[in-house]
Amino acid sequence: MRSITCILLSFIALAGYGQKPTTDFSLAARQVISRQIGRQAEQIRLACLPQSTRDTFAYQCHNSQLTIQGSSPTAMTYAFYQYLKRTRQGMFTWSGTNARQTVEFVDHPLTTGRSPYSYRYFLNVCTFGYTMPYWDWARWEQELDLMALHGTNMILASVASEAIAERVWCKLGLTQEQARSFFTGPAYLPWHRMGNLNSWNGPLTDAWQQGQITLQHKIIDRMRALGMHPIAPAFAGFVPEQFVEAHPGLQVKKLTWGGFDDRLNAYVLSPESPYFKQIGRLFVEEWEKEFGKNTFYQSDSFNEMEIPVEPGDSIGKWKLLEQYGDVIYRSIAEANPDAVWVTQGWTFGYQHKMWDSKSLQALLRHVPDDKMLIIDLANDYPKWIWKTQQTWKVQHGYYGKQWVFSYVPNFGGKTLPTGDMQMYASASAEALHHSERGNMVGFGSAPEGIENNDVIYELLADMGWTDKAVDLDLWIKDYCEARYGGYPSDMQKAWQCMLRSVYGSLYSYPRFTWQTVTPDSRRVSTHALNDTFLSGVAHFLRCARQLGSSPLYRSDAISLASLYLGTKADRHYTKALDLKASGKQQAASAELHQTIDLLTKADRLLASHPTHRLDRWIQFARNHGITTAEKNRYESDAKRLITIWGGFQEDYAARFWNGLIAHYYIPRIRYYFDHGRPALMQWEEQWVKQPLRYKPQPDPHALDTACRLVQQMEKQVHAVDR
Repeated sequence: MRSITCILLSFIALAGYGQKPTTDFSLAARQVISRQIGRQAEQIRLACLPQSTRDTFAYQCHNSQLTIQGSSPTAMTYAFYQYLKRTRQGMFTWSGTNARQTVEFVDHPLTTGRSPYSYRYFLNVCTFGYTMPYWDWARWEQELDLMALHGTNMILASVASEAIAERVWCKLGLTQEQARSFFTGPAYLPWHRMGNLNSWNGPLTDAWQQGQITLQHKIIDRMRALGMHPIAPAFAGFVPEQFVEAHPGLQVKKLTWGGFDDRLNAYVLSPESPYFKQIGRLFVEEWEKEFGKNTFYQSDSFNEMEIPVEPGDSIGKWKLLEQYGDVIYRSIAEANPDAVWVTQGWTFGYQHKMWDSKSLQALLRHVPDDKMLIIDLANDYPKWIWKTQQTWKVQHGYYGKQWVFSYVPNFGGKTLPTGDMQMYASASAEALHHSERGNMVGFGSAPEGIENNDVIYELLADMGWTDKAVDLDLWIKDYCEARYGGYPSDMQKAWQCMLRSVYGSLYSYPRFTWQTVTPDSRRVSTHALNDTFLSGVAHFLRCARQLGSSPLYRSDAISLASLYLGTKADRHYTKALDLKASGKQQAASAELHQTIDLLTKADRLLASHPTHRLDRWIQFARNHGITTAEKNRYESDAKRLITIWGGFQEDYAARFWNGLIAHYYIPRIRYYFDHGRPALMQWEEQWVKQPLRYKPQPDPHALDTACRLVQQMEKQVHAVDR
């Protein structure tokens, strides 16, 4: 038998690598692994393969010696994680980990892999609001480790954008106070960065700005150590009102977004203004002065907003877009000729009627093909929401520009499960082999909020390393064996149900009616938590005796059982609404009582979940404050985002969390039944502003409780059927 070294060298030769790597980048990979399994990481042999545009890895364990080779740190960490999962020794997820404290180096045959993509992308501009606004370095380090383990190598780097922007505006004559009045509160900064919203819930403080600079240095340093590609912010044309007032005659257009008052919406600078290139150059120069030279810069001028031309003036629109495309690129390139302009493709699909072929070609016309990257965010939405062809097909592979095939599996960090897993397992591979794929260089996911639906992101991470469709049945079996330690028949039945319900569909707004008080007519709530899903939950919980030792099984059981209760509560609540509308108050009150009883049980159960808790969200926010007043303000900012939001985004984030159910949703629906809708707004505003003091009370027997509660509900259903 040949030695492992000979086998790996053979692999290198087959892969076309004749030379040795010129640098040793294994230290960063080993540090990631060490943070997961401790000193055992020192026993793993790590070797560098030559770096290339397509990452490659190999791993083998022979005579209890694990050897990993990779062409980048993230190729190595992904290979380690694959070995861990393939030997059924655990997973690392947002819900925690079930990895053994002591890893067994189980013999495993040589396994090789090669990504068909240069870039494996992750995050959404909105994630920095719906999940990350108040993260500290400890939480960011954990996330960067998870990204590395899942093979990610291209990430948005939006932290401290406002600290850099403040320097630019002050250089251009504004005072610090004027510049800061332009910014929103921390939870709303993503929409400020996209030009949707100014000043709302602001301003920012000295401590915030400096703290974000310090944090971003750590994030960028770690990304670079791991060979990741940060995408930094660039200027898109949005200017403060005070800058407009200070420059009479300045050519600007007022934009609108989200149902907010005019004073909170953006001014966008004309592309013909000489200030555009000057400001754009300063944004890049100031960022690189602080954080070092970068390659990728993001700029989006009209995300979810109308292009400021007269209706029907197609020629004027094409001319304006051509000018914007030219000036945005040149404003970046003048500061850094090697830079690549990155833009979100979301709006090209979301506003597909406005962004016809000629309009997009106009925007792209003056940008060199290799100096632009389009993140085609939402390849899941054409089928399920927009009822169109995928945007990259409509736009013929983006006319020679580099682009990334991506998905938006989640809006707002909503917790209810949703996602077309069969599509996720196949559509990117289909695109790779399509005649219209153009210059498709990357794959990824862009969830608006994370720490939910772990299974979706495990699948998407694996799709970044294959050019073939995945056999979903086999993949789910492997997933369950790694995550729970087994795949018994009831788990198989559970997944058959899940794939026919929540994970065989995709909806923008998976919310319960009790989360919106009354049905939302603007954004219709839709989910697949139907009887098939409920049956799947029952099958899942029947595996408790066999799989209950896995912490990830326990956290998923708690989540699923709570969703079961929430679904049943929703059925009682809709009945209560109907009865209330028909004047049957006593019957409506009885249904409301049933609703509240079930929601109270769900809330108590979720107190034992590692992430689905309001206290975590509040504590992250409060930790950023120095004074009590600051802590209270940040708490209010964070609570507002996930509840009443602002404009017409109310109930958009719809979290199914412990604490939020008991302290917001339950008293809110009670208040509605007692006082009606008009009085509710005042109650909601008071709740947002009033600091909340509560401590979750985890159930030491949460798994048993979850099983018991669902079994009781199942018995009630069977009794009714009989």
